[in-house]
Amino acid sequence: MRTVHPLPAVRTVRTVRNLGILAHVDAGKTTVTERILYVTGVTYKRGEVHDGTTVTDFDPQERDRGITIFAAAVSCDWDGHRLNLIDTPGHVDFSDEVERSLRVLDGAVAVFDAVAGVEPQSESVWRQADRHGVPRIAFVNKLDRAGADLDTAVASIHDRLHVVPLVVQLPIGREDGFTGVVDLLRMRALTWRAGGAAYEDGEVPGGLREEAGRRRRLLEETVAGLHQAALEEFCADGRLTEATLRTALRDLTRTGEGVVVLCGSAYRDRGIEPLLDAVVAYLPSPLDVPPVRTAADPRQPFAALVFKVAASATGRLTYVRVYEGTLRKGDTVLDARAGRTERVGRILRVQADRHVDVDRAVAGDIVAVVGVKAAGAGATLCDPAAPLVLEPPGTAEPVVTVAVEARRSGDTERLAAALARLVEEDPSLTVRTDPETGQTVLSGMGELHLEVAVEKVRRAHGLEVGVGRPQVAHRETVVRGVAGWVHRHVKQDGGAGQFAQVVIDVEPHDEDFVFVSAVTGGRVPREYVRAVEAGCRDALAEGPLGGHRVTGLRVTLTDGATHVKDSSEAAFRAAGRFALRDALRAGGTVLLEPVAEVTVTVPGDAVGAVLGDLAARRGRVTGQSARAGTAVLTATVPLAELFGYATRLRGRTQGRGTFTARAGGYARVPDGVR
Repeated sequence: MRTVHPLPAVRTVRTVRNLGILAHVDAGKTTVTERILYVTGVTYKRGEVHDGTTVTDFDPQERDRGITIFAAAVSCDWDGHRLNLIDTPGHVDFSDEVERSLRVLDGAVAVFDAVAGVEPQSESVWRQADRHGVPRIAFVNKLDRAGADLDTAVASIHDRLHVVPLVVQLPIGREDGFTGVVDLLRMRALTWRAGGAAYEDGEVPGGLREEAGRRRRLLEETVAGLHQAALEEFCADGRLTEATLRTALRDLTRTGEGVVVLCGSAYRDRGIEPLLDAVVAYLPSPLDVPPVRTAADPRQPFAALVFKVAASATGRLTYVRVYEGTLRKGDTVLDARAGRTERVGRILRVQADRHVDVDRAVAGDIVAVVGVKAAGAGATLCDPAAPLVLEPPGTAEPVVTVAVEARRSGDTERLAAALARLVEEDPSLTVRTDPETGQTVLSGMGELHLEVAVEKVRRAHGLEVGVGRPQVAHRETVVRGVAGWVHRHVKQDGGAGQFAQVVIDVEPHDEDFVFVSAVTGGRVPREYVRAVEAGCRDALAEGPLGGHRVTGLRVTLTDGATHVKDSSEAAFRAAGRFALRDALRAGGTVLLEPVAEVTVTVPGDAVGAVLGDLAARRGRVTGQSARAGTAVLTATVPLAELFGYATRLRGRTQGRGTFTARAGGYARVPDGVR
């Protein structure tokens, strides 16, 4: 039986783990988080998603819809360590919430469904973690489900994520008979009784000893092939000790060369304690990540990154990850990007929607502060005497828009204020006024994202809001190059003149925008080259075809000319803007539309109807396979054609079909389609 040790009175940064729980929607991510809180003693009753009693999914919309929408932070203690967990959304529309969370995390647990394996959004969040260099361990969940198979799930991790899985457990029993796991490092059996609060540690069952031995040997061989010290011991002794395996697994996890895989059933409370042990053993502490100035030293000048802003009953909550130094209640901090100071009135340890006041936060902590009035997500808060700007998390461009208006004319100003607060809390939303119609336009990452946003305005502010039909955000791109385009910018208005001449080549490119200078002989000074690039970026805002943003091109500055008195950065910026604008008009652009990669799971007898419907929606089927008596179809479909698809799919499959989608970039709109 496992004993939970209390947190030491004096905590060090080494005993902190800042981790996220990542997964595809419905993989059991929130249930894993709830069981972690229960096992560590934070809660005394198991929270259930289907009952609406979870700690982390506390927002009314989350409980109504049964999904995670907003990242929630909680803390717990395990084996002398403080674990700061962020439960992230699994739906593709809220991927920016995941992005902001990953920016401040040191490690993550990726949760996979033992039946479905790696699903589309699993792959997306995995790639997001790759971009941020976040080490991960994997937890294959729902081993008690019909059709669950650890080996199949592990194969999908290997094949779809292109990583080396290091499986450290063997399931005991299958599907409904799943009762525990064999720990392959200690060669011990861990079993859980129905409704039991702790596991029993015993001998490996006789029928599994041979298989456990084979898998332990396979684990040793795989680790030896990736880790130099392990290879030396394996060659010398023909085996690896438990201590060597643990050290090697820790190193491989943190370098990303391998991914430790555990398994269990969170809903049935099986496998959570070994998962927590793995978090402590293999995921990094703040001291193990690249330092900002020094390695997470509480004695250094204070520096923290804002990753989330939320309204609450206690006021505006600003969530921060402290990277260096110590923050105390009442301190004055600098918003480094804005150049203004803010006073911290309170510091809160966050447990989802519950908060506990603390006197200070030190390097490695994730806390919320009250009193910071203007700093938004991505801002750096630091010691005014030691300014520092941390890299903010990226924000994806919105792809779906709706027009919104107040039902009552007297509520127009209230709606504007509510939308402004909404955008402050969620930077992936944007609000603008359409210059032609005068309508207020709300843009976001998907249909569900906008539904949630509008419903939040209705509930939080008591407003009656009218919403128009969703529209997708188009783009424009070039299809043929334009070489040697010359633009001479000359302006005389009685004062100092403006003169700039540029020569540019424009050609299609795989990236969003690339600017290159090929000017020789100093014909365009370096500071003017930067101004030309800025002008070209200005021109990308509105394309010649329909005023949409232009993407997918490379601009090369090949030549230019200056005037000894009248040339300036402003003149060359204007020249760059007009040159690219005119070159795009001359070369012509084509319209692009956002597309989604869709995975549809349907009964076998409904495949024909679903394929026909996908074709009618201009979908391109990319794959078809069978899984547990159902058909799984993958297709690329224009995002505009997916509005209302969930209802249509249920109708064509008698309610048995489901689908998931993830962003698939942009594709050219066929001629005749607008």
